[in-house]
Formats: sequence, C-alpha cells, structure tokens
Amino acid sequence: MARKLHAFIDEAGVRSRSKASSDHFVMTAVVVGDQDLPLAAQFLAQIRIDLGRRPGDTIHWVALKKHEQRVHAAKSLGSQPWVTISNVVACKRHLTNHITDSQFYLYTFRYLLERLSWFARDSQATLSYTLAHITRPQMTLGELRQYEAALQVMPTSIEWGALDPKGGRIEQPNKVEMLQCADLAASATFRAFEPDQFGNTEQRYLGELRPRLYRRGNGAITSYGMKLHPGESSTKAAYRWVAAL
Repeated sequence: MARKLHAFIDEAGVRSRSKASSDHFVMTAVVVGDQDLPLAAQFLAQIRIDLGRRPGDTIHWVALKKHEQRVHAAKSLGSQPWVTISNVVACKRHLTNHITDSQFYLYTFRYLLERLSWFARDSQATLSYTLAHITRPQMTLGELRQYEAALQVMPTSIEWGALDPKGGRIEQPNKVEMLQCADLAASATFRAFEPDQFGNTEQRYLGELRPRLYRRGNGAITSYGMKLHPGESSTKAAYRWVAAL
C-alpha cells in the first residue's frame, strides 16, 4: 500500500484586491504522514499547555497577542520533524491581470495543489487534503468539486496520480485540529510579507519555520516551499530576501 500523507490548508490575509485590502494573500499547507498524526496531536496538546490554554481549545494566531507567544508557536512548529510546509504568497500589488476575487483565490489554490502533488509523488505517497472553512464568500464542497474537475482537463502541472481521487475536504479548525497548525504557519508567513501600520514586517516568525519549508533537492525555495506569484522578475526583485530562506 502507498504511504499516506495529509495536507491541511489555511490562509492569511484578505483575498480581495481592493486598495483597502491587504497587500498579500497567503495560502499554506502543512503536510503530515498518516503515521505521524498522533505526534501532531501531542504537539498541539503541548502548545495549549505552553500558552495557558485548556485541553481541546482551538489555537488561533490572532488570539496570540504577545510577540513571545507567536515566536514560541512558530519555533515549536518549525522544530517538528514530522511536518513539511508549503506556501503560496500572492503579492497583489504586482498582479496585473484582471480576474475576480474568487478566480484569484482558486488560482492561488491551484499553485499550492501543484506543489502538494509534487511532494506526494516524490514521497511515493498518496496525499489527501483538507481546507479550512472558506468564507468571504463561502466556498461549498460542490464548488470545490467543480474546480477540481476543471483542473483535471486544464494544462496544469498537478500530479493527479499522487492525490486522493476522492478530492479535498472543507472543515472547521475546531473539528480537524491540524488545521490549527496550518493557521499558525499561514499567519507566521503572512506577517513576514505584510507591513503593519508603521510599515514594518516581522520575518522572525517565518524564520522559525524555515527548517520545515518544502525543498526539493537543490531546487529554489521559491519553486516549492515559498512560491511567489506573479512570478515576474519584478516580484522577485521586491522580495530578494525570500531566496535566502
């Protein structure tokens, strides 16, 4: 039997491309082997203890108000040998094509699904994936199935043979707790790109996740664990520090 992998996907930032929205939108997957799910559960249980939460509490990045709490959460996740993290970062002010917000979200998801399928293929595994409940606007399971079907007839780089043929799921983080790890990873990544009200970014959190970012041999981190789009030279020039991760 093929090895089984599970990807848990969440997002950070606003998918809208209005002038008032965030400059970046991040979609992140944390990938865990089937045999390592108990270790992942133990990790979350310990994080709750560390942060003074009750057993079973849902961990949300936005609820971690102190810098040291966020550093600890990112550092703890980044030290777990059982997890692999892949991000797609949409640098919205560099996008020039005119697509709807929903199409923009799906395009970002396509990039991430490609990378997840490559990781599963290289691992000789079958990967299933679960997305955190999607709002603004809500995405239904039926719409996800329609998009998966559309992707299968499009000229993408997705390795469909490495993905669970049943397709993805949509769940709440309080029901599938590993989505809470995806929330931590997505938000930590977002803070490295998105400036605060004073124009400052915080790369420390992402730096703590660096050991677990998806790398394929000597391939560029921007091709696998930290995909930027659009992939133009101007985008890469604006975020030169990413290539050094």
